[in-house]
Amino acid sequence: MFKILQREQLTENIVLLKVKAPNVAKKCQPGQFVIVVEDEKDERLPFTICDFDREEETITLVIQIVGDGSKKLCQKQAGEYLRDIAGPLGNASEMLEHVEDLKDKNVVFVAGGLGTAPVYPQAKWAKQNGIKHDVIIGTKSHSTLIYEKEMQEVSDNLYVCTDDGSYGFHGMVTNCLEDLVTNKGKHYDLCIAIGPMIMMKFVCLMTQKLGIKTIVSLNSLMVDGTGMCGACRVSVGGEMKFACIDGPEFDGHKVDFDEAMKRQRMFPPHKIAFNTEDHKCNLTAAVEQSLAEFDKKKRVPVREQEPDVRNKNFEEVCFGYNDQEAKLEASRCLNCKVPQCVKACPVNINIPAFIQKIKEGDNKESIRIIHESSTLPAICGRVCPQESQCEGSCIMGKKNDPVAIGKLERYVADWARENNVTEEVNIKKNGVKIAIVGSGPSSLACSSDLAKMGYEVTIFEALHRSGGVLSYGIPEFRLPKSKVVEKEIEEVTKLGVEIKCDVLIGKSVTIDDLFDMGYKAVYIASGAGTPKFMNIGGINLNGVVSANEFLTRVNLMKAYRSDYETPVFVGKKTVVVGGGNVAMDGARSAKRLGSDVTIVYRRTMDEMPARKEEVHHAVEEGIHFKTLTNPVEILADENGWVKGIRCIEMELGEPDESGRRRPIEKKGSEFEIECDCVIMALGTDANKLITSTTDNLETNKRGNIVADDKQATSRKGVFAGGDIVSGAATVILAMGAGKVAAKSIDEYIKSL
Repeated sequence: MFKILQREQLTENIVLLKVKAPNVAKKCQPGQFVIVVEDEKDERLPFTICDFDREEETITLVIQIVGDGSKKLCQKQAGEYLRDIAGPLGNASEMLEHVEDLKDKNVVFVAGGLGTAPVYPQAKWAKQNGIKHDVIIGTKSHSTLIYEKEMQEVSDNLYVCTDDGSYGFHGMVTNCLEDLVTNKGKHYDLCIAIGPMIMMKFVCLMTQKLGIKTIVSLNSLMVDGTGMCGACRVSVGGEMKFACIDGPEFDGHKVDFDEAMKRQRMFPPHKIAFNTEDHKCNLTAAVEQSLAEFDKKKRVPVREQEPDVRNKNFEEVCFGYNDQEAKLEASRCLNCKVPQCVKACPVNINIPAFIQKIKEGDNKESIRIIHESSTLPAICGRVCPQESQCEGSCIMGKKNDPVAIGKLERYVADWARENNVTEEVNIKKNGVKIAIVGSGPSSLACSSDLAKMGYEVTIFEALHRSGGVLSYGIPEFRLPKSKVVEKEIEEVTKLGVEIKCDVLIGKSVTIDDLFDMGYKAVYIASGAGTPKFMNIGGINLNGVVSANEFLTRVNLMKAYRSDYETPVFVGKKTVVVGGGNVAMDGARSAKRLGSDVTIVYRRTMDEMPARKEEVHHAVEEGIHFKTLTNPVEILADENGWVKGIRCIEMELGEPDESGRRRPIEKKGSEFEIECDCVIMALGTDANKLITSTTDNLETNKRGNIVADDKQATSRKGVFAGGDIVSGAATVILAMGAGKVAAKSIDEYIKSL
């Protein structure tokens, strides 16, 4: 047992522990590490020794909370004990072997985040041995800076870099290093870098450019620490090395960082620094581009769960950009004088402006710019079809990859949520009541704009939970509910918007009733409504469901969770009919629930209306596709359950009214697909619940409410927008209609 003599909270999630460890303190040298085990069932955690005192027989460890194991360690108090400490492990710093050679050299230490602590004993040793050296520390902000005072005492010059510019040099450690060498006349013979793997990669690329020998420490690869497991293997100069035996220090210009970072992904997030619900960091993000090699023609790839892992869970597929990746991607924006992306955005977000602020590290201003136009940036950044809107109009995309506008919008919205940055609005109430029907994206956009104008807005939602299609239609793995949807709805309610659930407008309360209740205007955004089914035999067999029903059970009613009692039928083999986003959502959800899934679509993959990203993800996850195929009959077993589906092959003829080539049956090409579940994802028809009980409200032949370009209907004081007007469309188009309606309602009220 090893007694903790001192505990110090360095930052919100970084703790210093000074531990009595006589044998380790007696033998350790700068650069070495220990393995700590807190409990018999816990993992082995590697920590570089950040200081030691041979007389006191103590070692100092600095620990960052990134998972359960490190959290338990950080909760320990002075006077308590650690179960096991193994070490010292690894080799001492290479510097110790070249004392005399280094005395006429200039050394620069580059430390990133938590890596500042293990740099300290090496800088301290250099000071004690008369070696000239500077130290560069990189951290997110002033509040996350550690060891500043200690490092000032042992370094000739200390340079602090912060991502947000809150302290010291505004920028990354590589920017600072380049500035010192190229602009400040500094000369360095040796660089020693310790920190996140991606930071060390960037530092090595920069020092290679500047001609500086570089040593890096790879102790973050450790698992066993003894060489027994081989988990710490890494390619150095084309040869396999083991960090715990041959290292942890290596020639940084020979390390295969991309391979090393991929190996880190083999381990569960709690065993390495990674993004989790409670912790956002950039330590293990695998940015394939680098500062020296970064090709602005190509977008920065986004990290995702591995396909064969994610197709078995409902956790979000895409991890999103971290700070480093977002800045790299933002740097690709041309900041056009006449930005076509803004024109293509249904809510006209000032896209170049918010991206520019990401470049500058000013995320707070970036989200403020977005909030001028959009109520739901974290949602839109995830589910909007940017490829056919803003990104489809990006000038950069004419010859190269378009800027990843959606991923950048998501990044800054997530940053705002995680840092509790909310929209600051000074609202002066006018006492005028406005009713909004439905709580989907169009309603939320309209209600927030009206609330900011001073109106008293009430949303009436038919279901037991608000959000509309955001809650019932889009799966958790694409759009997390508690983390994203509920948080963005909460921001709307903070503006004073009231949401009443379980109110069926058109039944329990009519549009006329709303006016009688004192509401001066009504905005109807109730959504598209009832699902479509094919007119073929067997459509009512057991095992045939609409995508609406299936997804509502899975998403809104949490049927995918074992602690919910919602029944949902998932066959051993499922056929999903359709090629839109809803079809992809249904198919990918069924796959996650254990079914072998096939999508049947009457055109080719090229004509699929679903987002390319969703189709790509479905293919990766093992969904089968039968294109140029159309069902003609659903087959029944003796008990009235689905046993298969009979299809016919199709070929493409001339384009139809949608602009896509019309599918034509190939006679005599019928075949059968074995299945016990069929999900119909063919779109929706208008729900007549409201229109059938509201006089003088004009509808078109499809049953949709007719509204003009100001979202005004044939009924005075009644406005409508979103899918109930346009038919099934996108989240952002619905929001655009909501914003137009808010402006029109304001004009209408002021005209009374």
